[in-house]
Parts: sequence; structure tokens; C-alpha cells
Amino acid sequence: MIPKDPVMLLSFVNLKLRDFYGSLDMLCEELDISKQELTEKLAGIDYHYDADRNQFV
Repeated sequence: MIPKDPVMLLSFVNLKLRDFYGSLDMLCEELDISKQELTEKLAGIDYHYDADRNQFV
């Protein structure tokens, strides 16, 4: 279960990306979540995925 609140979601996703997953695609596949929905939700609070950093910034 992933957080519904966008700020909590940001923290959760960046932690998972930092500690467990080498890419956003890997995280979404493993957690069975929609990459599009995730990126849209975080874009709503002005955070976008940076593949070079492997985090939302």
C-alpha cells in the first residue's frame, strides 16, 4: 500500500528509489503501480522524475 497524500508519497517513493530500486520503471513494476498515475500525482506538487538522480526533484 502506497501513501495517498502526495507529500508522503514523494517521501515514500524517493526512499524506495534510493534504497531498493535502480529506476522508476523497476519500482512501478515491482509495486504494481501505474507510472503515469504516480508521475502525474507528483507533478501536481511540482516534482518530476530525474532519471540521472533516480529521484523526484
